[in-house]
Amino acid sequence: MLGVLAAALGVISIFLVLCLLIFLGVAWYECSKAVFPPGIANPKFLWKLQLFSGGALILGKILNQLGIQKSGEFFNFLQNLNKPKFNDYPEIFKKDLEFEGVPVRVYQPRSSSAGGRKGVIFLHGGGFLYGSIDSHDIMCQYLTKNSGAVVVSVGYRLAPKHLYPAAFDDCLTATVHFLKTAQEHGVDPSSVIISGDSAGGNLTAGVCQALVGRSDIPKPLAQVMIYPVLQMADLHLPSYQQNKVVPLLYQDYIVYLLMTYLGCDLSLSKEILQGSHVPPEIRKKLSKWLSSEEFKVKDRKGNIMVPFNKEVYEKVKKAFDFPFSPLFSDDAVIRQLPKAYILTCEFDVLRDDGILYKKRLEDNGVPVTWYHVKDGFHGTVSFFDQPEVVSGKPAMDNVITYIKNL
Repeated sequence: MLGVLAAALGVISIFLVLCLLIFLGVAWYECSKAVFPPGIANPKFLWKLQLFSGGALILGKILNQLGIQKSGEFFNFLQNLNKPKFNDYPEIFKKDLEFEGVPVRVYQPRSSSAGGRKGVIFLHGGGFLYGSIDSHDIMCQYLTKNSGAVVVSVGYRLAPKHLYPAAFDDCLTATVHFLKTAQEHGVDPSSVIISGDSAGGNLTAGVCQALVGRSDIPKPLAQVMIYPVLQMADLHLPSYQQNKVVPLLYQDYIVYLLMTYLGCDLSLSKEILQGSHVPPEIRKKLSKWLSSEEFKVKDRKGNIMVPFNKEVYEKVKKAFDFPFSPLFSDDAVIRQLPKAYILTCEFDVLRDDGILYKKRLEDNGVPVTWYHVKDGFHGTVSFFDQPEVVSGKPAMDNVITYIKNL
């Protein structure tokens, strides 16, 4: 019996060692592709982050293909293991609730307030596959403590288990519920800000557009979008060309994330990168927008999209629908949106998504506050609590200053 047990432990040990070697090999391969441009903040710290996250994401894909564990669940598990210890701020009270069946975490200052506070709906990032209320808990506590607002973090459903538009539906449901019940949480209903980072920035833009024209609920005071992803048409914008293999978000990985969320055939990734799915009317809009002053100074190669392929378009046409691509919504909708704050990072493939949306809002008379992190990379704000990322805390504090001054 002991011999059998010893043999079993030996097999398990060998398996674990092999898994570790595979993880290290994959992580090293991912890092070998990475480029760290001159001027980017904290390249050594970023290299270590890429070693962990790149390896974990690829290994998660392998485990998902083998049917052992969903890639998103695996990455979130590792992320929680790697998360620094943090003691809750004593001046913040938080509670887990459900808004119309959608899980949320409400953060409230314990101090008294003379009138209704501001409220902030927070929609976390993670490429629609990753992230959670827990992954952004530190950020939401810091936001509550320093803004004095009541923050509601939304735990929306994730792909690939829940495909588009599940995440958007959950965020819209939770937001409408909060707007209707704001006073129950000590919030002035006319002072609610909708915010989010990365995929959460996409959801923020979509929710704000969905609320346009509704008279049954208060209008949002503002929208805050932190390096948002807003389209899957032109994946060769200047920022994509410049940063296609800059951590923490590669060009080919954003394609994987978006197509997984849409439930599209991943074998079409090459066609999506080449732009064969983009119809003439969208190409015309992009050409007009990219001819503006914001993009004349950037080193953009010419129109590198291949000819339009209607067959490919039919398979992925959801990518141009509202709310997946808020960038392409009609002017009639855009001009009714609340004032906006957009944060972008120089070394981020999504930089120009944010700049294009800034242009669309301004062209339609919507006031925009733009904060650009000149040495920042995708995810910079998430590391505001780590001193190594020198631009993280100033960026986070700038978001808070904007909210406080509304």
